[in-house]
Amino acid sequence: MARKYAGSILVGVVTLTGATMVHAAAPATLKGVVENDHHPVAGASVSLSELGRSVTTGSAGEFEIGNVEPGDYTLVVNATGQSAVQQKVSLNAGQAIEQDVELGGSTKTLQGLRVTAQTTPLDVARGIQQDAPNLINVQPATEIRKLPDVNAGEAVRRLPGISLESDTGEGRFVNIRGLDADLNGATFGGVRLPPTNVASPMGGGRAVAFDSIPTGLIGAITVTKTNTPDQDAEALGGTIEITPKQVPPGKDRFLEVEVGTGYESLRSTGIQDYMVSGGGRFGANNAFSFIGTVAYYEDKRGVDDIEGSYADDQANGTPDKVMNDFEQRYYQYNRRRLGYGGELDYQPDEDNRWYARYFDAGYTESVHRQRLTYNMFGGGTGSVTIDPSNPNGFIDPNVTFDKTLRDEKETIDTRVATIGGENHFQDFKIDYLLASTWGTYDKPFDYNSTFSNPNTFTVAYDNISDPRYPRFNALNGNPIDPSAYTFAGMQNSTQYSHDQEHTGAFNVTIPTSLFEGSDENVKFGVSARQRDRNESITSFSANAPALPMTQFITGSPITFYNGHYQNGPNLNVEQLRNFFVSNPGLFPESDPLADAQAAAQGASNGKEDVYALYTQYQFTPVDKLGILTGVRWERTLATYGGNQILIDPTTGAFAGATPIAVKNSYNNFFPTVQLRYELDESLIGRAVYSKTIARPGFNQVTPSTLIDPAADNVTQGNPNLKPTTSDNFDLSLEYYLNDGGIASVGLFDKELSNYIINKEEVGVAFPNNGLFAGFTSAAKVFTFGNLNSAYARGIELNYQQKFTMLPGWLAGFGMGTNYTYVDSSGEIRPGEHIQLPSTSRNTGNLSFFYDLGDLNVNLGAYYVSKNIFGVGSSAATDIWSQARFSLDLGASYVIDDQWSVFFNAKNLTDTRLKFTEGPGADRPIQREFYGQTYTAGVRFKL
Repeated sequence: MARKYAGSILVGVVTLTGATMVHAAAPATLKGVVENDHHPVAGASVSLSELGRSVTTGSAGEFEIGNVEPGDYTLVVNATGQSAVQQKVSLNAGQAIEQDVELGGSTKTLQGLRVTAQTTPLDVARGIQQDAPNLINVQPATEIRKLPDVNAGEAVRRLPGISLESDTGEGRFVNIRGLDADLNGATFGGVRLPPTNVASPMGGGRAVAFDSIPTGLIGAITVTKTNTPDQDAEALGGTIEITPKQVPPGKDRFLEVEVGTGYESLRSTGIQDYMVSGGGRFGANNAFSFIGTVAYYEDKRGVDDIEGSYADDQANGTPDKVMNDFEQRYYQYNRRRLGYGGELDYQPDEDNRWYARYFDAGYTESVHRQRLTYNMFGGGTGSVTIDPSNPNGFIDPNVTFDKTLRDEKETIDTRVATIGGENHFQDFKIDYLLASTWGTYDKPFDYNSTFSNPNTFTVAYDNISDPRYPRFNALNGNPIDPSAYTFAGMQNSTQYSHDQEHTGAFNVTIPTSLFEGSDENVKFGVSARQRDRNESITSFSANAPALPMTQFITGSPITFYNGHYQNGPNLNVEQLRNFFVSNPGLFPESDPLADAQAAAQGASNGKEDVYALYTQYQFTPVDKLGILTGVRWERTLATYGGNQILIDPTTGAFAGATPIAVKNSYNNFFPTVQLRYELDESLIGRAVYSKTIARPGFNQVTPSTLIDPAADNVTQGNPNLKPTTSDNFDLSLEYYLNDGGIASVGLFDKELSNYIINKEEVGVAFPNNGLFAGFTSAAKVFTFGNLNSAYARGIELNYQQKFTMLPGWLAGFGMGTNYTYVDSSGEIRPGEHIQLPSTSRNTGNLSFFYDLGDLNVNLGAYYVSKNIFGVGSSAATDIWSQARFSLDLGASYVIDDQWSVFFNAKNLTDTRLKFTEGPGADRPIQREFYGQTYTAGVRFKL
């Protein structure tokens, strides 16, 4: 086997060498666009001083110098009324390098990236990062498509400081610098995105599910780590901006098409991958431009999963690791992700521009889950003993079995509609927008059909010798014999969540000259966000006719989890669903009061308006020192609604619900001082202080209350929660290399106030009347609370370089790596300071690439260390997400100016998603895997 792999590697190296040597002596091409304040400059002179060659820019500011020998050159740009600009460029054999030039100052902005995002190479994006007054990281579309990242979350994880929460084999929620996804901001085209998937990791309901946004819609991703006053302050860890694609500068029209297919190894299922993006300029003087994009990606991913829980009865003498249940879960997903949108721009001259933009992204997913459940520890304390033939095993004589089919469908959708513009006057500039966003989660059905085996089995099991694969052996029969199972129950539920926000913003920028800096200006503005959120849940539990399971099975018995487990025969999804829908009389509701209680508890609503004023001043008081300072004020006006739930103290049944709404309002100021110093032309030092906020999650601040006098328990949200704020301190040193390379180090310290945690209070007295009638003693209250203080501190290291100094074909090699360490702490339980939930201490990326001529190959590795996923009642019962390492491959080859081909291999390591009870790896409660994903296809462009 080793020889086989060695031979394959040798063949690959020989092939790579041969392919690149063909281009070793090929000439290079330099092209780009010259702009002034982001407007094309026609008639400018562009030259390579070492060669004495020059060209003049066209009407759209475009230029091209072809047939250039490889080497390092000085690019000089001269335009009437502007100072000459010089830039160093490195041209490699066979490459077409794009180098855009901005006149009238060195500052590049995100708006500058907006107009070139379609074709911006890494070196231009890196230049925007270098010249920005604040700390940002930029990832253009040209870099995103080099690896098999199918959604925005997977693309952004490649940047330093980012860790990713995954589900069903895809990245979903993004954490920034150790702070969980509910605490960060996300925007699309500068407009704040609403949440869609309601199941955010910490349950705050504010996190954006990035798996709903296909990478085909993305022009660039920018992570802002130190907010400026003109940005929304709700960004405790940072803000992720997704910039839509734009018409490339210098082109009257363009078209890009991608057609791909693929294969997922676990279930041998196919993939469809399509993207079309096109547009152009038209009208008098090309004043109008339009772009439209459609991206579609469908897969049918399988998931093999085992889950379990522990009795945790050691206090009564039960041996450690005795199990309470064990589940064998065999999943089949079908996800159809669709994104589309467009933008119409009108720019009659250099001073005026208006635009209208609409984008819609989301997916519809069907889920079929075959589950075999071991119901264990049925005899309670003293019933489970150590296996006399195996000191690492147990004997449980009271195990029963259920077989369940879940048949569920859900749709997640995000829509953004924006109109806006910008106008340049003699002494100032204005820009403005009006936008609406909609985020929707819709689960129309979730059928769960349960079949039970009436027999009780004695089971010997060992979950100690190899906790990854607990072994079970029934000592008195066959528990998966389908003839022993009968229909025992049917449940269905629906859920609908709708989040809508209307936004308006108006900004004024006034150039100043107090310090005679080219980028000196005062900027101020106002904005408003008005948000409405509604959620409803219904539940239906029914008794089922005692029909044999054999009536509903199809196909062969399932062997899964790499052959470790037998799951019994498949249940027929369509047959069960049709049987339930066609025979409602056979399924009488088993507990109407419980269903009514679930619906009352699941109903909530909220209104949250945020009004803001800000002012900021950007100037250069001394040579090479840039300062941006200012303050933002935000006023929050909110109303949160829900239900108080009453439980009958004598029967324990649902006794009613009372609607309740709570109003809340507060004001916050967010000052900042951001220093940028050019130690050298390519060496930038920064020192920043800023302040940000994260508002309470909707389920945390809801006034909904569950009152259970029989158990003396009250479960409630906390409308008096304060928002979490952070004083942020940042230092960084950044050295910018050729070809988009960088070497940087950054330190950060986030001092958090009023951090929100789960809270358990004991000994709380309630009056024995009204809603609380029946309380006979002090109650236990489960709610949420604020910590006075917490922190997240760390270091970011980043290095990327293409080794162009190497001779010949070796100049195509390069590497990139980044590493983030986070030390966080908060008093999660009284007297217990531990790392904050979702904080991974160590996160890193490592990539090796080859990019020369027409060939591009990238091997990317991603690592994230373990973190607390759910807070328990003690350190022993906290839920931990264990460390993950994954490896991906992306390759493409340019056939000619229009056609290219690509091949991707995702999750080469077949990485497991693992959750444990406690921090150790020997107490798994969930462990699932997905296999590899392979895709290939062609790309076409005009």
